[in-house]
Amino acid sequence: MSARRFEPDALLRLASDILRAVGVPGASATLVADSLVQAELWGHHSHGLLRLPWYVARLRSGATKATAAGEVLIDTGALVLLDGQDGLGQVMAERARDLAVERARVHGIGAVGVRNSNHFGTAMYFTRRAAREGCVALLTTNASPAMAPWGGKEKRVGTNPWSIAGPWRDSVVALDIANTAVARGKLYLAKQRGEPIPSHWALDSEGAPTTDAVAGIAGTIMPMAGHKGYAISFMMDLLSGALTGSAVGTGVIGPYMPDGSSGAGHLMIAIDVAALGPVEDYDSRVDAMVREVRETPLAVGHDRIHHPGELEDLAEAAARAAGGVELPEQTIAELGTLADDLGVALPAGWSIVASVSGATP
Repeated sequence: MSARRFEPDALLRLASDILRAVGVPGASATLVADSLVQAELWGHHSHGLLRLPWYVARLRSGATKATAAGEVLIDTGALVLLDGQDGLGQVMAERARDLAVERARVHGIGAVGVRNSNHFGTAMYFTRRAAREGCVALLTTNASPAMAPWGGKEKRVGTNPWSIAGPWRDSVVALDIANTAVARGKLYLAKQRGEPIPSHWALDSEGAPTTDAVAGIAGTIMPMAGHKGYAISFMMDLLSGALTGSAVGTGVIGPYMPDGSSGAGHLMIAIDVAALGPVEDYDSRVDAMVREVRETPLAVGHDRIHHPGELEDLAEAAARAAGGVELPEQTIAELGTLADDLGVALPAGWSIVASVSGATP
């Protein structure tokens, strides 16, 4: 499916305006929009603007509360628990990040749990922000069922992604992964583009490997690293859901569904690097880590080794140099129709394209 390129600022304004049109306050709308556009810039298109219509559908149904700001339930100083009140996941994750960094400044470490939240987009968006403020950060979340427990064929466990990021001089090192072979959004992206998927991504409803994205969505996504990915995902649900008092397992409802309280839970932990010793010494140790991996002799078929988070930085630089973000026609069609329906002005050069069959829900 063809794609066209748009300036990030224009996409940010469009997404923000659409969210404001369904009652999301200005700052919150900008935050959510920025998280989606940033995912596009990093090359994580499965977590980019194709998700905006899903968010809007949940906001319109009332499943997601547009103005919820979260309520502090427990505050022990270094540890805080928030009730997300069915609010936007990005708003809750950002509040958790802000509180965790604030408490880390005082106690050396800050941990903030969130219950009753929603999908928050790309986890790296928040851990990178904490890293820019001098903290090593861990963010976990649970998600609606996507994979079968190892040996099964029915969805019982979410992708339950997590991210770790840390400062490194004027940059960051960062990891963001789901515990499945791929994030579920990549199947929706392949479906949107009409493309086959690799046979190791998903099983169909009978438990057989498939290259059909539609069959994979109806079936289950395979765990990464076999039984290890399943077990890691299970434990991330313990941290995100069971520990915070939120929904767990099959009780979590994903952003793909327009109705129903999500019940998603998150856990954000921030550790102040300066609390453990001179930042310069920490940076020197990270220097050594990066240098050692970059200087490793290359395996056949590889021309460079990257440190975690570098690919995202390179993707963003390339997108900006090329003039912006590429969007497939299906996403352009869905956003154009949504904007037209809400009376939101489209960026210059945009056109409302007829919907393509097989559009995402």
